[in-house]
Amino acid sequence: MNNFFSVAGKVAVVTGGSSGIGAMIARGFVENGVKTYITARKLEQLQQSAAELSILGECIAIQSDLSTMAGVDAFADEMLKREPKIDILINNAGATWGAPVDEFPEAGWDKVMDLNVKSIFFLSKRLLPALRSAGNADEPSRIVNIASVNGITHPRMDNYSYSASKAAVIQMTRHMAADLRPSHVNINGIAPGFFPSKMTKHIMAHEQEIANGLPARKTGELADIAGTAIYLCSRASNYVCGHTVVLDGGQVANAG
Repeated sequence: MNNFFSVAGKVAVVTGGSSGIGAMIARGFVENGVKTYITARKLEQLQQSAAELSILGECIAIQSDLSTMAGVDAFADEMLKREPKIDILINNAGATWGAPVDEFPEAGWDKVMDLNVKSIFFLSKRLLPALRSAGNADEPSRIVNIASVNGITHPRMDNYSYSASKAAVIQMTRHMAADLRPSHVNINGIAPGFFPSKMTKHIMAHEQEIANGLPARKTGELADIAGTAIYLCSRASNYVCGHTVVLDGGQVANAG
């Protein structure tokens, strides 16, 4: 039992790893013996996060802009140059946009879809050689796609491209998992509810009110998201394939 949840000695990549959910997952990995690469667009914040995590273990920062194919390719090239084998890819980088349906701009649609959906598919595709090299029948490599409860239930916000993108992530997780699991790459997802992050800062001012409306009576914290990510990247979840774990304190269940 002691080794079922171990991720020690693995190599991980966490996109959007400098803040919010990505930083929480990265910290969980680093503290549990994973050589962890984090990437994000803003260099100063990325380097600061890597420096803080490096006190706890091995964390390496590589700047990237995954919103473009050129950025995806540049980051993938750098990773493949550094690591011939990658055990874990956490596709967390994302964006959102809010506007009433009558005013929603094409730019707000394309920006969110490009980063939240397109980059996940093409970064995963580019890193498949290293992921396949790391996996085997007894211990497959892992891809974990970060979705959202907004892709499952009505968000009660004007974030149309975001909710559509996260629903796409959930279906893409199923589809890719079924196709890639035979080559020893196991894919699952996580659909977080309310966690503190840049995306939720506009509503986290009402955190206690939000918490009171959830069956768990609390919003998400580091142990929740990091623990779930570690489970999905450890021996304990080898037989879980193509599913998205809803991590929301009961929000979806409460929505009926």
